[in-house]
Amino acid sequence: MNLTAIAIDDEPQALEVVRLHAAKVSFLDLKATFTDAFEAISWLQTNKIDLLFLDIKMPDISGLEVVNCLSKVPMVVFTTAYSDYAVNGFELDAIDYLLKPFSLARFIKACNKALEQKTLRSDDEPAFLFVKTGYEEEKVMLDDILYVEAEGNYVTFVLKNRKLLSRQTMSELQQSLPASQFLRVHRSYLIAWNKIDKISRQDLIIDGKQIPIGASYEESLATIRAKLLQL
Repeated sequence: MNLTAIAIDDEPQALEVVRLHAAKVSFLDLKATFTDAFEAISWLQTNKIDLLFLDIKMPDISGLEVVNCLSKVPMVVFTTAYSDYAVNGFELDAIDYLLKPFSLARFIKACNKALEQKTLRSDDEPAFLFVKTGYEEEKVMLDDILYVEAEGNYVTFVLKNRKLLSRQTMSELQQSLPASQFLRVHRSYLIAWNKIDKISRQDLIIDGKQIPIGASYEESLATIRAKLLQL
């Protein structure tokens, strides 16, 4: 399991330290670094990461204020030269607090904490769901789902060895499935991204089925490509 991360600090030298340390942590993928916190906030609106290395004392906006600005907050490791901010950092459920200058060993310890948290969160995801079929509810293992196709007020679960028809909308179903495993790629299709056999600019293939990618779901295509590159 890997961790994706970015770092925000108004001091370029401090960011260089994070870059050098990150390069020595095999499971850490440092996607970007920012000296401008507002630029980073904008970047985070369209990009998802696991971990944020964040300086607390910065001009114009503090690291604590950055966290409060985010609609989806990743795990946070605060970095600062001021020990007085530690309590405030932990009040925001920070994974760790690194006091500058921090060693590689201390940096790795913080990364290990974050990786442990990500593993625990992944373990919390359900392995199955119950699908209502008529007057019954049938247990379906998530790993058996190839894709789901909408048909009016019904959806068809296409599994490895069979199909199930259930009366529910695609939007309702989407809320029941973990976003880490399933993606909506079309108003009529929701797919298990790790079951993709082929992918092109306009469609993808799962178990011989050609599935279109809707124009309004191009971001899903970018997400799929990014996930596949991580395999």
